[in-house]
Amino acid sequence: MKLSGCFGRAVLAGLAWFAAWPAPSALFSATVVTDHGAVVRADTTRKELALIFTGGDYNDGGRHIAAVLQRMQVKAGFFFTGDFYRHPENDSLIRLLQQQGHYLGPHSDRHLLYCPWENRDSSLVSREQFRTDLLANYEAMRALGVRPRQRFFIPPYEWYNLDHVRWAAELDVTLFNYTPGVGTQADYTTPDMRAYRSSAALYQRLFEYEETAAHGLNGALLLIHIGTHPDRTDKFYRLLEPLIRELQHKGYRLVRIDSLLSSHRGVAR
Repeated sequence: MKLSGCFGRAVLAGLAWFAAWPAPSALFSATVVTDHGAVVRADTTRKELALIFTGGDYNDGGRHIAAVLQRMQVKAGFFFTGDFYRHPENDSLIRLLQQQGHYLGPHSDRHLLYCPWENRDSSLVSREQFRTDLLANYEAMRALGVRPRQRFFIPPYEWYNLDHVRWAAELDVTLFNYTPGVGTQADYTTPDMRAYRSSAALYQRLFEYEETAAHGLNGALLLIHIGTHPDRTDKFYRLLEPLIRELQHKGYRLVRIDSLLSSHRGVAR
């Protein structure tokens, strides 16, 4: 694939940057849950979990989320598209999240759909398209001084297959996804959607899952969107503080995503 101009140089610079990182040395352990090759739940024997925030088109919850996390002394993971990182309106928020010690990572440069909804085993992107897009996302991060010590990546639309996990691993990037069943990822839905769930319903579902699942929320990866369409006025991130308090009351430790997954880097083949 021929690349030209500034973008080509940016991708080549990204490749050089990645070459300096050590390759992952371990496969996922038996206490980790995977789906299509990606970890979706960390160690189920430990009462630890991680908060994951993704962003692309909207950032309306950014300041509120940052303030709550700072007040509660919780570190989280923030995964943004390249477009989000490049938007000048987000510069101050990104700097704030860095200053507060949160983990910042990629979420696809252009938020590509990797595979059809009805046929997950096929791919809508080639290996080169995947690599170019992901490296461009990292270049947008690098332009803002964001250099994560370990490279974890949540895919766009949280939809992927084993090929994408392997292509990420070729770049020494660990693709992960949210824990199925917790339900918080539906906080993007709007009232006109059949799948719409109110914030109260999402909150209730999460703790019903915690009470009934075999391992509770041990090792869970909870996904919340940093912003949503204006048509959703009932913002789930407004419940972040009571959510954290309830989790802590139940004895869970909320840790940064890289801390939760650091001992499980690799790819399930």
